[in-house]
Amino acid sequence: MSSPLSQAPPPSSPSPPPSPSPVTGRPPGGPPPTVDPLDGVARWGPVVTSAGSFRLRPVRLARDLPLLAAWMNDPVVDAFWELAGPAERTAAHIRQQLRGDGRSLPCLGVLDGTPMSYWELYRADLDPLARHFPCHPHDTGVHLLIGGARNRGRGLGTVLLRAVAELVLRHRPRCGRVVAEPDVQNAASVAAFRAAGFRKVAEAELPDKRAAIMLRAR
Repeated sequence: MSSPLSQAPPPSSPSPPPSPSPVTGRPPGGPPPTVDPLDGVARWGPVVTSAGSFRLRPVRLARDLPLLAAWMNDPVVDAFWELAGPAERTAAHIRQQLRGDGRSLPCLGVLDGTPMSYWELYRADLDPLARHFPCHPHDTGVHLLIGGARNRGRGLGTVLLRAVAELVLRHRPRCGRVVAEPDVQNAASVAAFRAAGFRKVAEAELPDKRAAIMLRAR
């Protein structure tokens, strides 16, 4: 059964040297930008939603790994993220971002003080996604999962997707679009993005799926 709100990034695998981004001319994995690619997510603060006060908190492995590993070992989550197993497997996935150049940032979604979702915000124009879809400068992508079965299937994901899009567009003035790429076969996920104000503009063949390219414009 598809979870409406488990959207995982393509798995890492050996590949030929990356092609330059059609926007920046710089290949993913090239020299890091000279400025914070995501404009200080840790400083964004909360947004008020119909479900409560929500904010994004960058992951700290020493504090957050047990919770994240437990979520990744939920069979519904694992069907999309494929990180079930020892906690180190989840740690390696997150550590790769934390040791990178900041163009992808793992965060916990905190609702009324309780961590209940996992998010990855990333510069879509500096990501391998740009090989498959013409991204604009500063387009911001999102991957997400809702942790805990009690938080799924009751419309909460749509509320949070809307909140995260609002946070991105409020705090990243150079970003004109929030981008998502759920599996086209995950109808519930596509519907949740639509309900949050995203529209499907294309489909793209990614390494692990055929994706629906969903955009929410400023």
